Amino acid sequence: MDNQKSTQQEQRRMMMLNDPIAKVIPKMAIPTIVAFLINSIYSLADTFFVSSLGTNATAAVSVNASLDQLIMMCGSMLAMGANSYIARLLGKGDDKKASQVLSTAFFLAGGLGTILMIVGLTFMTPMVRLLGATPTCEQYSIDYATYVLLAAPFMATSFVMNQCLRSEGSATRSMIGMGFGGILNCILDPIFIFGLDMGVAGASLATAISKWVSFAILIYPYIRRKSLLHLSIRNFHCSKDIIKEIVTVGSSSMFRSGLAVVAGIMLNDIAGNISDSVLAGIGVSTKIMMFPFSIILGFGSGFQPVAGFNWGAKRYDRVSQSYRFSSMLALVGSAVMAAILALFSDPIIILFAGSDPEMREIGSLCIRLQCLALPIHAWVAIVNMLCAGLGNAAGAFLLATARQGSCFIPILYPLAHFFGANGVSSVQAAADVLTLLLAVPIMIYMTKKIRHAASQSAEAT
Repeated sequence: MDNQKSTQQEQRRMMMLNDPIAKVIPKMAIPTIVAFLINSIYSLADTFFVSSLGTNATAAVSVNASLDQLIMMCGSMLAMGANSYIARLLGKGDDKKASQVLSTAFFLAGGLGTILMIVGLTFMTPMVRLLGATPTCEQYSIDYATYVLLAAPFMATSFVMNQCLRSEGSATRSMIGMGFGGILNCILDPIFIFGLDMGVAGASLATAISKWVSFAILIYPYIRRKSLLHLSIRNFHCSKDIIKEIVTVGSSSMFRSGLAVVAGIMLNDIAGNISDSVLAGIGVSTKIMMFPFSIILGFGSGFQPVAGFNWGAKRYDRVSQSYRFSSMLALVGSAVMAAILALFSDPIIILFAGSDPEMREIGSLCIRLQCLALPIHAWVAIVNMLCAGLGNAAGAFLLATARQGSCFIPILYPLAHFFGANGVSSVQAAADVLTLLLAVPIMIYMTKKIRHAASQSAEAT
């Protein structure tokens, strides 16, 4: 068994260090893209089936998107920080330390998810009001939040396992875990919502069951010792260096999720004050745009461990190659996706808006505007992943928190004040354009950093 594991480990190391970049990044990225796409599908499936219950119910699901972001906060910092550190440790050959990083991140995420579950269930009504629920959709929001909160600890730990499986080159296992849960959710939604007449609560229960099943699938390779890393409470090790590495790199993801929550609450509050139709239209368009965003994020998640692994192994030539390849493919791919989505924005939004003309108009406008900025978002995401992969916490933090933070929040109220519903629809696209002002100088710095490391390595040899 140990020999088989050692052979698999060596094969994965050889793949990361020697296979052509144009082969290894897609190999790492495609399973992750598929998993993220399926995740987007079942998120949108909830909205699609709930939309038949009316605009108020659709608005409630949109409000609870911020709850998903809160749960993500519990695991995203630990997941992204652990991913980056584990990839670099494996590149150096320190497998024991990598297992300690995984176990520490896993159990901390479970603890944070449990705390959120208890607090959310205890203060349910104030929580959904804080998230932006209007009086007309408040009860729907409570119905939807209940079961999702019960799955919070499993969702938080699943984030960690997903990222860590990818960091060791097991992206396919990550895909299976996320993908099967997504398919199950699409099957359960109509059964619970209509067959059992549970309404919005049925969509929530379907989501929770899917998350529990995904957790079971993801933890299986660790329990059966089929992974390179060993997940165990005995490996829980809150040493200063592990916590520092996880937090410095992963804090960017935590702040990104935190700012996404704040931005979402502010956006929900403004849109809800205009009408439930505007609130629902913004929420639905956001979930539709999750499709191209999932592809971009999945591709970046395939690129990040390749860059980090080769950085740890001092293969700086492959770090540069992986960035150039990823940037070009991200720009071209996002441009194609943007053109298709913009062209079909009207018929897509009609599937969810029904006979609500205001929701249709706002949702379609929001999609088209975000499509215009999609190539910028794609390239900035690659730069962000490069910073995270190479351990540049400051650069990763600035870019991760820009899109729905430093470049979003300051322009939200002015756009809403001067342009009303149209301003609310345009704020995300405008923020994406502004992130370019941060990404360009950061990328110049990263290029110099890679060249400097390469020259030092050449001199040493």
